[in-house]
Amino acid sequence: MVSTFPNPSSVDLSRIRLAIRSLQPQLVEWRRRLHQQPELGFQEKLTAEFVSQKLQEWGIEHKTGIAHTGIVATIKGNKLPTNKVLAIRADMDALPIQELNEIPYKSQHEGVMHACGHDGHIAIALGTVYYLQHYRQDFSGTVKIIFQPAEESPGGAKPMIEAGVLKNPDVDAIIGLHLWNNLPLGTVGVRAGALMAAVECFNCTILGKGGHGALPHQTVDSVVVAAQIVNALQTIVARNVNPIDSAVVTVGELHAGTKRNVIADTARMSATVRYFNPSLKGFFKERVEQIIAGICQSHGANYDLEYWSLYPPVINDIKIAELVRSVAEEVVETSLGIVPECQTMAAEDMSFFLEEVPGCYFFLGSANPAKDLAYPHHHPRFDFDETALGMGVEIFIRCVEQYFL
Repeated sequence: MVSTFPNPSSVDLSRIRLAIRSLQPQLVEWRRRLHQQPELGFQEKLTAEFVSQKLQEWGIEHKTGIAHTGIVATIKGNKLPTNKVLAIRADMDALPIQELNEIPYKSQHEGVMHACGHDGHIAIALGTVYYLQHYRQDFSGTVKIIFQPAEESPGGAKPMIEAGVLKNPDVDAIIGLHLWNNLPLGTVGVRAGALMAAVECFNCTILGKGGHGALPHQTVDSVVVAAQIVNALQTIVARNVNPIDSAVVTVGELHAGTKRNVIADTARMSATVRYFNPSLKGFFKERVEQIIAGICQSHGANYDLEYWSLYPPVINDIKIAELVRSVAEEVVETSLGIVPECQTMAAEDMSFFLEEVPGCYFFLGSANPAKDLAYPHHHPRFDFDETALGMGVEIFIRCVEQYFL
């Protein structure tokens, strides 16, 4: 649990316009209802129904059933005529985690929990839609709000893009945010360039020859082979990647053997690879197999390797990142304020949208240790300070207004 933040009580909420401050109770109500009915990727039927119901109530044009459960709402401003289109993206899925919080709005779905803040993302997007619909005279252009399924995996951004959400009308730029318990309430993490990492994965089975633990010369010990592979994989980052480029190779699973005096004939490992630099795409796959093949050959073992790329890195456009930063400076005012070098090796499929059009993904600080709201993402006691909801709407609205100037 994080406990090194400045006191969020110093957050100046007067910078949030009155219409959005008055919307805060509704944002909380929407978020808590969504929190009670979390759904896994591509299963967000109740969530999509709730979003669609609200859009219908407000008379907002929208399409449902995109990439299974995705929704796209479209709002046109009346201020000045322009063909520019800005998209705002919010993800909707939850995680297969049993919630441990004892709160009135605790998850009602066994083994499923909004443990990453996506319920807040939906509420912020709904608040943004609601405000834009009622203040069309204050902005120009067209805004598309994309409610995306399955960010946590297997990824809903790419299927939505393939379904045409960035077309008709064509999107010129896109923005999105992630409530972030690694930052305190009243801060915004935004930077141009790489914000979040690419993620690649692999499974490998070492095929040795089992036997008696007292007679190793009659075997090919898959455990020994796997151990050497795990160690050798760490040299990829330490000795094959430019030290200026951050990267991670983590073997998170290793399974072998059934008894202490039996040499296992197979060992299975699963791993994740992370990096920021797009030029490293394809490099790790080749190097991982070289290491596995070489060590297996030296021991007389075989292997079966499955390697795949999940998400590319999140790369923010310089101009759109500057727009978000300048807007955020007008909304937040704390001792930290804007955190320009906020990066993480976590991954996000917002990256697929950013490969198609220029845009910016940013972090909105949501932790408040004083309220016991600072548990990390994906923790069974994750929760966040809901004051961030109104701040998120304010930032989105100001980005819309400034983008179309």
